[in-house]
Amino acid sequence: MSAFFPTSSSRPAVLSAALSAVLQDDGGLGSAPIDPSLDAGIESGWFAEKEVMWPGQRMGLKVEALLMSRRSALQHIVVFDSATYGRVLVLDGVIQLTERDEHAYQEMIAHLPLFAHAAPRDVLIVGGGDGGVLREIARHSCVRSITMCEIDVGVIETSKLFFPTTMATAFDDPRLRLITQDAAVWVALPENAASFDVAISDSSDPVGPADVLFQSSFLATISSALRPGGIACLQGECMWLHLPLIATVLADARSVFDAVDYAYTTVPTYPSGQIGFILAAKAGADGAPPAATAMSAPARPVAAELQAQLRYYSAALHAASFVLPAFAVEAVEAAKAAVLVARS
Repeated sequence: MSAFFPTSSSRPAVLSAALSAVLQDDGGLGSAPIDPSLDAGIESGWFAEKEVMWPGQRMGLKVEALLMSRRSALQHIVVFDSATYGRVLVLDGVIQLTERDEHAYQEMIAHLPLFAHAAPRDVLIVGGGDGGVLREIARHSCVRSITMCEIDVGVIETSKLFFPTTMATAFDDPRLRLITQDAAVWVALPENAASFDVAISDSSDPVGPADVLFQSSFLATISSALRPGGIACLQGECMWLHLPLIATVLADARSVFDAVDYAYTTVPTYPSGQIGFILAAKAGADGAPPAATAMSAPARPVAAELQAQLRYYSAALHAASFVLPAFAVEAVEAAKAAVLVARS
């Protein structure tokens, strides 16, 4: 199976000093990768997700080796090698990525907003500690600065140790500024106003530390941090499971942005095999609002040398990802209309 996707073959027997230093250690675990007091979600050789926001269903993967099960200050981090999906990262019982299908998410959440913008120079990542979004942004030579605000250093160090050749490949990019703070606080600082062309919120589900990143106040903060013509892209949950939440966030985004839209990608190991993206754009410097379809097609060509590095995103797929099934169109358009009526 590894012939079809890149994998990290190393299996560290102990944790790095940098990772050990940011993990909870009430029992003298030191650099031991596994805390036996924690439930890693593995039974009879199979990992099963917790039913966090999708009661009645859960994803399961056959486990070859448990590599890490420890708590950071904020969440339970698990890493294991699976039989068919490569190495897997799990946070609080929920799959965050597998090496087999991660590109379908990382490429889309990064390249949809980056190519929808005509000239992205300064980019903000909220979350994204595994390094996948950073990896994709770093492919764009037009980008001059990348600021990542990740609250959990444990996720960053875990990725560096266990996913060094697949996910954590761009942490040494000279354009990167790494901020290890609460993004809801840091992005709101006055000095960050109108500082970015593109903002990407690569958050986990709206439970635990990521809950604030789905609230209307944070959407307003992101809008303020963007320059005129700026574009935001947020992890947008699953239309098969979370349409009411999607509609709420879309409506909240439309109240502080000049245009919003919804796209999606397919990821086999995410709930129902699908996850979406909420895209939001500000008016340009001339005050003209973005066209209704402003984000649903690339604003600049996808260079052949960049396309050759990608396994999922393309200009054609960019446009296709905004074509939604009828039941989702109804909810998305209703959310947009509700805000417009309220404004009128």
